[in-house]
Amino acid sequence: MYFSSWLSQLYRGLSRPIRRTTQPIWGSLSRSLMLSSQRRNPEYSSFVVRTNTCGELRSSHLGQEVTLCGWIQYRRQNTFLVLRDFHGLVQVIIPQDESAASVRKILCEAPMESVVQVSGTVISRPAGQENPKMPTGEIEIKVKTAELLNACKKLPFEIKDFMKKTEALRLQYRYLDLRSFQMQYNLRLRSQMVMKMREYLCNLHGFVDIETPTLFKRTPGGAKEFLVPSREPGKFYSLPQSPQQFKQLLMVGGLDRYFQVARCYRDEGSRPDRQPEFTQIDIEMSFVDQTGIQNLIEGLLQYSWPNDKAPVVVPFPSMTFAEALATYGTDKPDTRFGMKIIDISDMFRNTEIGFLQDALSKPHGTVKAICIPEGAKYLKRKDIESIRKFSADHFDQEILPVFLNTNRNWNSPVANFIMESKRPELIRLMETQEEDVVLLTAGEHNKACSLLGKLRLECADLLETRGVVLRDPTLFSFLWIVDFPLFLPKEENPRELESAHHPFTAPHPSDIHLLYTEPKKVRSQHYDLVLNGNEIGGGSIRIHNAELQRYILATLLKEDVKLLSHMLQALDYGAPPHGGIALGLDRLICLVTGSPSIRDVIAFPKSFRGHDLMSNTPDSIPPEELKPYHIQVSWPTDSRAAKTH
Repeated sequence: MYFSSWLSQLYRGLSRPIRRTTQPIWGSLSRSLMLSSQRRNPEYSSFVVRTNTCGELRSSHLGQEVTLCGWIQYRRQNTFLVLRDFHGLVQVIIPQDESAASVRKILCEAPMESVVQVSGTVISRPAGQENPKMPTGEIEIKVKTAELLNACKKLPFEIKDFMKKTEALRLQYRYLDLRSFQMQYNLRLRSQMVMKMREYLCNLHGFVDIETPTLFKRTPGGAKEFLVPSREPGKFYSLPQSPQQFKQLLMVGGLDRYFQVARCYRDEGSRPDRQPEFTQIDIEMSFVDQTGIQNLIEGLLQYSWPNDKAPVVVPFPSMTFAEALATYGTDKPDTRFGMKIIDISDMFRNTEIGFLQDALSKPHGTVKAICIPEGAKYLKRKDIESIRKFSADHFDQEILPVFLNTNRNWNSPVANFIMESKRPELIRLMETQEEDVVLLTAGEHNKACSLLGKLRLECADLLETRGVVLRDPTLFSFLWIVDFPLFLPKEENPRELESAHHPFTAPHPSDIHLLYTEPKKVRSQHYDLVLNGNEIGGGSIRIHNAELQRYILATLLKEDVKLLSHMLQALDYGAPPHGGIALGLDRLICLVTGSPSIRDVIAFPKSFRGHDLMSNTPDSIPPEELKPYHIQVSWPTDSRAAKTH
């Protein structure tokens, strides 16, 4: 795939009204949208020394005198070279006559990836030498003058997408990695989608783009925050994990509709595919309910969606938290494939099988199962052993594989007993075929569902490595998850509560009375947006009553309300009902582009350990520079010893 084709396709797809399978939910197009859709293609060569980009030249430019700037990508036998810029590739003929010896010397001796400026005439390629795979394949440039703008030293890796490079090497030389087709595509698509989102929110729906502070104060609960020392002894700023408080205060201030492409920070340590700094499309509205927020986001994604991807169909389906856990074993299910969890407890109410009998006799005890399609054909014995070990090590649960095809003779005595006594009923409930495998477990409802949810994904991965297509990579399956619990028991002390979302989330109107008697049963007005098994957004209707907010913070969550005195005070001064959402931009673009990691859609990401390998960040600071902040480093003993040698 060549640069110019994808760039023009990307621009066309995002600048004109997209095809839809349903009626657009934002109604008729406004005048501003019509003007937008008629916008001319961007002027890529305005204000610069070139006359054209490498990727835009066609037969219609024949005879024109052009000046191009770019990188030397390829040279053959010192007769022609391929010049590359962000827009694409073009073939340049190296002059062979003596009168152009200086031009020939520059173009023949310049190393690959050197930056050059050439001027010449657009001519047709000789008959039979056209390249139909190259958008500029009908023409070439007959060079008259050339200038070496910067020679390139030997590169640590070639700038070619098919070249295998370790991620560490790519991050160390990120400025070189950015020259690749895939990184150019990812970052330009990201830019275009954000621009369309801004247009939809601000121009079509009256949102106000407002920047909020990066230096703030510690927020109770939630993820750990990065600290920034101040010159006042013992006092620190915190980098906000989201603009949550500010956007609510903007609603108190009467701004009505807020939007921001917000930088957020979380000190979560070494977590794969997470970033310590990330970007959200942050939104808040006054006088809105859950349905209003969902309609807004569906319209936003439909409007900004790239035209070369499968179209977004609205409205998105919705599922309760309890239903998602019971059916898929997770609150972010991938609904592109089946293998749903089935409750088969009733089959075993009078069973003589010990571990099933024991599980069903306990509170919330259940027997659950999933069906692996053609598992007997694709799963190996070592896979079954690995599944059983994973279940025991991570969930302290027993998993029982049941092979319907008795010819395999892989069934345990218990599985054989089930097949002899329950085969017709099991086949009916699980809707199984002869080559399928049933994975069965018993235990507390949430634990059993979570285990099977993990195994569902693990088995899907196994089947796909063996050629079974379960999850269509071109399909985008959106899903709203609603009716989350408002509180969860703390892991370190299950008798105490913590917010499932954040402490500003409003309780479900039907459950407010339970706050004072059975708070664990209270549902929230929290909603998540899931795409292909990934959470890409989350939000809630907020508490706008100061008394209720104070009760939840102080009485139920045992938080120090002094940290949030400004919020409580603001809610007392006529705060309107309000709600919002934040979309994870990095994760969304990662899924849209089909990238293996969010680091592939961020210009300068950190490694999974939170390090910038290019600049060796974080770095140490001399003690004298720390003095104004009244802090000093307490080195571990082994680190101090290492520094003295």
